[in-house]
Amino acid sequence: MAHLWRPRRPRPGRAWLPHLGAFASGGLLYLAFAPIGWWWLAPLTVAGFTLAVRAAYAGRVMRGQRRPWAAAGWAGFWFGLAFCYTIFRWVDVIGVDAMVALGFVEALYFVPLGAAVASVSRLRFAAFWQALLWVGEEFFRDRWPLGGFSWGRLAFSQTQTPLTKIVALGGAPLLSFATALVGTVLAALVLRLLKARQQRLDRPRVGWAGAIGWRGSLGWLGAALVLPIVGSLVPIQTTAGKPVELAAVQGDVPRTGLDAYGQAFAVLDNHARVTEEYAQQIAAGKAKQPVALFWPEDSDDVDPYANAEANAIVSNAVAAIGVQTLVGAVVDVGADKAKELGIVWDPNTGPGATYAKRHLVPFGEYIPWRAELTKYFSEMKLVPRDFVPGTTPGVLTVGGVKIATVICFEVAYDDMVRSSVQGDGGVLVVQTNNATYGWTDQPAEQMAITQLRAVETGRPVMVAATSGISGYIDASGHVVAETRQFTPAVVSAEVTPRTGQTLALRLGAAPEWVMMGLGLLAWAWAAAAGRRRKRLEAAFVTAAEPAASDVHENVCDGAVTTVSNSGAQADEASVKAVSSLPAPVDSSASSVTVSNARKAHP
Repeated sequence: MAHLWRPRRPRPGRAWLPHLGAFASGGLLYLAFAPIGWWWLAPLTVAGFTLAVRAAYAGRVMRGQRRPWAAAGWAGFWFGLAFCYTIFRWVDVIGVDAMVALGFVEALYFVPLGAAVASVSRLRFAAFWQALLWVGEEFFRDRWPLGGFSWGRLAFSQTQTPLTKIVALGGAPLLSFATALVGTVLAALVLRLLKARQQRLDRPRVGWAGAIGWRGSLGWLGAALVLPIVGSLVPIQTTAGKPVELAAVQGDVPRTGLDAYGQAFAVLDNHARVTEEYAQQIAAGKAKQPVALFWPEDSDDVDPYANAEANAIVSNAVAAIGVQTLVGAVVDVGADKAKELGIVWDPNTGPGATYAKRHLVPFGEYIPWRAELTKYFSEMKLVPRDFVPGTTPGVLTVGGVKIATVICFEVAYDDMVRSSVQGDGGVLVVQTNNATYGWTDQPAEQMAITQLRAVETGRPVMVAATSGISGYIDASGHVVAETRQFTPAVVSAEVTPRTGQTLALRLGAAPEWVMMGLGLLAWAWAAAAGRRRKRLEAAFVTAAEPAASDVHENVCDGAVTTVSNSGAQADEASVKAVSSLPAPVDSSASSVTVSNARKAHP
């Protein structure tokens, strides 16, 4: 008898099933990004994430456990771990400890996302609020800590898809929202099908159309399908100018990894040699004369202002090509500081206008808490000095062509690109150094991000990389020409500068702030509604408890009054809380009343 009356415990396998589903979804999301680029997996994995965190939440409620949001948060954490340790695995070039730390910190952002997505699933139009929460997660991850880490946003998986052109309307946040919305709508449809199946099991006479609620389902399905249609119809919103010939030099580096720039003069010599060979091809009529030339970031790691030999090498190469060249150089600032510059080098007058990199890479270009961290992590000593960030947007004129320029990781940050392009440069130029991460996913991921920036800004893009991938991307985001990694090469193309601003540039960060705010408000509303529901359930359960031998219930006109033998009434506030609903008469009626209360107060 004791065995028969022992309450059943939930099977551990079933309790962990949502967490395993979340982990699998996170691993699959990596495949949506370059270099693999199975973009259609992005909305599918969002759907898997939504179903997993909801199931984790509901499972804890059914087991009668407290804090169901914690289970949803854990499911989100497993999703984040699987995704971050795959999408950021190229960081292990710096060190396994760096990859472990970065992956763990980034995975933490999916904990509140999981709790929030599960919480708002109780609201009407839940799919809409859930998609907004993805924008909120990316909003904070892109900014904090230490300036944030913008890699791995949903938008960056949609570089050439039916949704891509939406980025020109509201930037990367709007594209992330659209991608997430397709996924959350798919999750909502799956839930409708499961609910309809259960209804048909309970009431076989009910048809599938009635059980599913075909009107609501078609409405949500239409909302998901209209996004790709809108995306495909968005035109290029900028105005084409006169085509010009531009070129980018990829000089290559002596070796890969952290010591890629161990021979600074060798890297400089490589870029000077490729430039001079290109000049010879022009003189022989085998190549077109460009109006401007672009060298990559770190093409000159020896301060050309302070070192006469480096200055001479750059000057001779620029004189050979005969056009202004944007040179990526490291310039000393005092004894222990430096700046990453893009210098406009004239063949006659030498160095001129400059752009200083503004968004520096923590632990790569500067070490936070240097004194403390270097005691425990030997890799920190590989960055002997901290770089100083610039303060002004990258707006320069090279060879008569007004350009907007960003350096390396800056291309992944909305405000860096937007502020430079708002100077009305006709061409976006990205100077980058990917040599440290050669033969990893990082160069392809950065190239995909750059493609998206071309569509967002309505500008053609010239990419100059030390070791690859260099290339030319037109204003529609298509890669017209690109190089192989670790191969000296020149990308030359007839480029059409474009002027004007897309709607995304005009709106700036406003859409992201609005979507983030709405998502947080929906989460707060769902949490408050949940607390109200719990208080009501507690009041009904208290009022419906079986009376003791000396307690009886009087029911009059739908109101419940509990009276003891002494004739004292129960607390008047408790009576008012349930006076508007029918009184439960037994334990089964109590459960029905609680169910009705849930419907009345969602």
